[in-house]
Amino acid sequence: MRVSREQAAENREKIITTAARLFREQGFDGIGVADLMKAAGLTHGGFYGHFTSKEDLMAQACERAVDELLQAGEARRRESKDLPYHAFLKNYLSVEHRDHPGAGCIMAALGAEAARHNPVVRSAFTQSAKRLVSALMEIIPGGNKKKARENALVTLSMLVGAQTIARALDDEETSQEVLALVLKKAKEIS
Repeated sequence: MRVSREQAAENREKIITTAARLFREQGFDGIGVADLMKAAGLTHGGFYGHFTSKEDLMAQACERAVDELLQAGEARRRESKDLPYHAFLKNYLSVEHRDHPGAGCIMAALGAEAARHNPVVRSAFTQSAKRLVSALMEIIPGGNKKKARENALVTLSMLVGAQTIARALDDEETSQEVLALVLKKAKEIS
């Protein structure tokens, strides 16, 4: 049974959104196409009508994950009384972000995996990182464009590293200590 163009577009969006969450939760290789389609409420057979390969979906999911992160960050900054940079830091280095990678930053969730994938996925991941750096440059206080870029790259690297380590530790106290100390140091950049 054929679906309308509108339904096909909705299905595609549902697949990308589901993949962006599940890849961050389980890793690129942690979920197969059949399980991903099932989680999206669709049949496995329809996958290749939307994507040329799993890698094609992975690349599109990278972009979606960054879209979601930037939109959520903007909403939180509007609600916060903190400086935009400080509001971003507090959210990124939170226990909530640590414990919910499916709704968090793709860099912390998939950085190590992306380095091992094909050029299509790595390129999408690189573009995602560049978008995050650009967004950080907009909220880091003061300085010229060169300094803002340097600070954004250092900040992103610190935050991704902190979340990666905090998630890997099985000692809650040390995990929270990592997040708190990096928050303190990252605030010094502003």
